[in-house]
Amino acid sequence: MKADGIEPIDLVVVNLYPFEETVAKGSPSIAEAIEQIDIGGPSMLRSAAKNHERVTVIVDPADYATVIAEMKQSKGSVCDQTRFDLARRVFAHTAAYDAAIAAHLSSVELGSDQKARFPQTLGLQYERVMELRYGENPHQAAAFYRDSRSPLISTNERPSIADAEILQGKELSYNNILDLDAALACCIEHDACTAVVVKHTNPCGVASDDSIAEAYRKARSCDPLSSFGGIVAVNREIDEALARQLAETFLECIVAPSYSSKAREILGDKKNLRLVALPGLDVAAGGTGYSMRSVAGGVLVQAADFERTPIAEAKVVTKRQPTSEELASLDFAWRVVKHVKSNAILFCKGQMTAAVGAGQMSRVDAAKIATMKAQASLIGSVVASDAFFPFRDGIDELAKAGAVAVIQPGGSVRDEEVIAAADEHGLAMVFTGMRHFRH
Repeated sequence: MKADGIEPIDLVVVNLYPFEETVAKGSPSIAEAIEQIDIGGPSMLRSAAKNHERVTVIVDPADYATVIAEMKQSKGSVCDQTRFDLARRVFAHTAAYDAAIAAHLSSVELGSDQKARFPQTLGLQYERVMELRYGENPHQAAAFYRDSRSPLISTNERPSIADAEILQGKELSYNNILDLDAALACCIEHDACTAVVVKHTNPCGVASDDSIAEAYRKARSCDPLSSFGGIVAVNREIDEALARQLAETFLECIVAPSYSSKAREILGDKKNLRLVALPGLDVAAGGTGYSMRSVAGGVLVQAADFERTPIAEAKVVTKRQPTSEELASLDFAWRVVKHVKSNAILFCKGQMTAAVGAGQMSRVDAAKIATMKAQASLIGSVVASDAFFPFRDGIDELAKAGAVAVIQPGGSVRDEEVIAAADEHGLAMVFTGMRHFRH
């Protein structure tokens, strides 16, 4: 290089072929996908990143402005830390790029344009959002990661706590994040003003109303004891009226699309209360993504449970038809029960929960616990069950509590026995054909 007067390269900028964008659009042929596999780009990026002590390497246009500004300020040079940070981004980028290629090619067969739903090889990539004080318990270390560029577990349409802004209070804990995610998932099922109170990932109170403050009052009234120390999600801006109610109870976290200045002032007195802002929470959302859960030595992946049988498509199986008011309440109950741990039984009155029986080993016990926890009479209520009733005993418990209508998936070998029990008690019952287990 010296003999030929060649100056060493000190800046490498590469944009890779858009492989991920290509395979994300429709169903490209194998030839079309392979055409978008960059060969030289990753090699240049990796070699430059390995030599980051002497070379500045950029793979993301979002970094252009930062590097240009530093070069202008430092007369053309870039500091060691910036070069190291850029190199780390390159290795993460090329790793994700290769993972996307491996996932796509392992999900297609030569000579066929059909793509398997789940690839043979799954590469996941997450970026750390924050280290947490501890995990579920103080002796467990923990961190929170955001889905980065995973080829299968892609970001779906629903709002994510990973994108939220903490406006006040201590850092979020491991359990806070789990509860916030559960509260968000339940809250975005609804278009109307809705408030959700969650404790240990289970909704202990949910209500919709014309006023967000009234929705919260109703949600909290379902189980005020469990609301203590809970997580609250609302899908409208928190105003002064709601803030005053929220300040009455000890809460761990509140998440909302936004907060009025007066609400911030009122809740500002609660120094340890986490206030979380998440724009977009005011719009009901579904999605097409996947969910995953780790087990020892592996991971389970499934399509996320965004589907829900519309109440208009539910099948009435009893002699008595539900009234229009009961149907509206059953629809509300069906939106909520899918977010209650199985076995789940949920009583509702109008557009609010009245009693919740969650996470029991038998369905009849879930019904008994729900009636035991009820704060007011359940006469005239409707009930949602996340899965079918295996015996008539559950229906007997609901009728004894005063329920008048039931929504459930159906599909038990004893459906006829269960339907007969409902007819015997004068209940209206509808089958959805879709269960919502939540383990």
